[in-house]
Amino acid sequence: MPSFQILKKDKKTRARLGIFKTSHGDINTPSYVFVGTYGKFLHLSPRDIKKTKTQVVIANTFHLWKSVIKHRNTKKTFLTKSFGLNIPTMTDSGGFQVLSLAFDDKNKIGKFITDNARADKNYKRSKIKITEKGVYFKYDEKWKFMGPELSIKLQKKIGADIIFAFDHITSPLDNYKYNKKAVALTDRWAKICLKTHNLNKKDQVLFGIVQGGLFKDLRTKSAKSIGKIPFDGFGIGGSYTKKQIAKILKWVIPYLPEEKPRHLLGVGKVADIFEAIENGIDTFDCVIPTREARHGRLYTKTGHMDIRKGRYSEDEKTLEKNCGCLTCFDKIPRSKIREFIKSENKISNATGQRWCLIHNMWFFNNLLEKIRKSIKNDRFEEFKKSYLQKFETNT
Repeated sequence: MPSFQILKKDKKTRARLGIFKTSHGDINTPSYVFVGTYGKFLHLSPRDIKKTKTQVVIANTFHLWKSVIKHRNTKKTFLTKSFGLNIPTMTDSGGFQVLSLAFDDKNKIGKFITDNARADKNYKRSKIKITEKGVYFKYDEKWKFMGPELSIKLQKKIGADIIFAFDHITSPLDNYKYNKKAVALTDRWAKICLKTHNLNKKDQVLFGIVQGGLFKDLRTKSAKSIGKIPFDGFGIGGSYTKKQIAKILKWVIPYLPEEKPRHLLGVGKVADIFEAIENGIDTFDCVIPTREARHGRLYTKTGHMDIRKGRYSEDEKTLEKNCGCLTCFDKIPRSKIREFIKSENKISNATGQRWCLIHNMWFFNNLLEKIRKSIKNDRFEEFKKSYLQKFETNT
């Protein structure tokens, strides 16, 4: 059976070193979780992914819905077979995708908003209807339904090691009244998810989700309630401004069981990583490393670069000196990466994207490895300060 063990706690912060054992391998925490929405990473082979030091990946329940229904049971889980990897996997509940479908094109809302945005504007949800049982939503001009019971059953069939409860995620601009209702529904659905999960646990663990928007009393209320439910771990969800990540975690973490793992959903920029870990987060997922790689935005310890810019057209240096990724190890020059990723030839462009994906994924995994080492040596705060000073100065 899967299990989580805390190996060491930082003396000055809530950062902690741990190991999460699953049936598909161990996750050394803190760890970055890479997003393969459809159960794969375009342009990367399983060997490529393993060479990036990737420990765990996450796929999307909503987007795998049709595929998994057609899947016949085999010795390998649907997700293990899809990724082609024998490493730990996660699936989200599909709730965020339902939210993204809720608004008309004029009112599209992302996970983050600007720091001066007001959280009291009323947005009409023209494409979804939220009920006690779940959510009816319009997709491909047809009305569909997703609820807590169905979400868990789909995730069971997909076969991830770690699955998440179906929650009522809110827009970052929803007011207090709306968030209060969402917290109540999230709590109600959490119990249905756990009951459904307990009918056939297999080797999967279920994480409950804390909601509450930008409001302290709602966040703490949700954390207290969800924290009392016997989930295997906990996720912190919702939408917020960049500056509020640490604040929300400080509200929530004290009310979650210390001995269980904590996951931050959809957050993963360099500065955010340090904030999350400092406040007690063990794992977090984000599309940033892969999405930005496909568009030529690459990370180094002194900031990031847009490899598509003309300044790199004759640059024969590797992406980063002493980098251990396959792209840099093979001494692929910046000029060649730029040429390929800008190419209109599909094969050349795919090769360019592959080089960029390998580098970014290795970069973030390597950074987490260094963070784990700093916690082990009681130097987390010192490492955070020195690393961010160099990174942000050159960004």
